[in-house]
Amino acid sequence: MLRNYFLIPTVLLVLNGLVAQEKPNPLDGIDLRMVKMHYDWANFAKYDEQNQEVVVEDNEGRVVFMGNSITEGWARNMPEMFDNQTYINRGISGQTTPQMLIRFRTDVIDLKPKVVVILAGTNDIAGNTPHKDLETVAGHMASMAELANQNNIKVILCSVLPAADYPWRPGKSPDTQIPLLNAQIKAYAEKKGFYYLDYFSTMTDGKNGLKENYGNDGVHPNMEGYKVMRKMVLNAIGGLL
Repeated sequence: MLRNYFLIPTVLLVLNGLVAQEKPNPLDGIDLRMVKMHYDWANFAKYDEQNQEVVVEDNEGRVVFMGNSITEGWARNMPEMFDNQTYINRGISGQTTPQMLIRFRTDVIDLKPKVVVILAGTNDIAGNTPHKDLETVAGHMASMAELANQNNIKVILCSVLPAADYPWRPGKSPDTQIPLLNAQIKAYAEKKGFYYLDYFSTMTDGKNGLKENYGNDGVHPNMEGYKVMRKMVLNAIGGLL
């Protein structure tokens, strides 16, 4: 019988070890991307290293492109256009206007560009972050434009590109919401004397969707779409500088 008493602690230790091994990982089921967003909601870390590489004083002709995946994808499709010194791409996939507004000083003003190109709003309509109304979205864009203007940066406010629907979040009616937002952006730009760059009218299929040959998913431009955008934005930049 004594041998059994010695065995009991051993068995308990083994069982405890098994139970410990079966405890769930505290990170299981947690979306680490969402955790990162919680602690760096505006994603300041995205361009931290690239911002440090910019020679701020040598800013002749410098243009910063602020935007979402449409802007970020532009650099992937046309890397030769963005050298991180003269033409600087600061697009972040999925971002909405409040996120851009928060990082506007770090990713635009502190780089001391001559011009900023702001292309935003479609992810707000998609509801990537809580969406209040179009007036709020237009207000965020106005705040970015006014921050730029106060820092002697010329402003190009872009229309939102056409989209019939969002593949990742259907049913948000971008075909009706985007034209309404664009009308607000245009009216504000004209009131303040900022340049309004109307991508929408050139790239729409006539039914408020993106022309099929300008994109692959109905939202994001392909190379042909970016070629159209490049020609338009370079003309706008040339006119301002």
